[in-house]
Amino acid sequence: MSDEQAVTPVFQIQRVYLKDLSLEQPNSPAILLEQEQPSLDIQLAVEATPVADGIYEVAVQSTVQTKIEDKTVFLVEAKQAGIFEIRGIPEEQLNNVIGISCPQILYPYLRGNVADIINRAGFPPVHMAEINFQALYEQQQAAAQAQEAGQLQ
Repeated sequence: MSDEQAVTPVFQIQRVYLKDLSLEQPNSPAILLEQEQPSLDIQLAVEATPVADGIYEVAVQSTVQTKIEDKTVFLVEAKQAGIFEIRGIPEEQLNNVIGISCPQILYPYLRGNVADIINRAGFPPVHMAEINFQALYEQQQAAAQAQEAGQLQ
C-alpha cells in the first residue's frame, strides 16, 4: 500500500468570511424619483488560491447592478470567501471539489449578504437565483480549453 493510498481524505471548512463588499448609488437621489422599472444584471465568478499545503481559499464574487436606461441605480460587489482544508483527494477530483463543492457552500452566505446590503440601502432585496456550480464549472473548463486551443493555432 503506497503512502498516497493510506491517506484518509479530508475536506473541512476552516472559516467562512465576507472578504469584500461595496455598494454604490452614484445617481441618488435623483434616480430614486424615476418611475421606470430598472434592469438587473448579475455576474458571478469563482476563484481559488492555495494558501498552504492542503489549505485553499475559495471565493465566490458577485456583481449586481441595476440601471434605468444608462444610469446606475445601485451597484453591489461582494466577495464571499472560505478557507478549506482539502487533503488526500486524488488530483483529478481536487479541481471538482474546489470548483464545485466549495462554491456551493459559500454561495448561500453570499446571497444573504447581497440581499441584506441592498435592503439596507433602501431597495427591495434582490434574491439571486440558485446556481448549478457543476454546470458553471464545466462551462469555465470548456471556455478555458477553447481559449487554449485558439492560442495554440
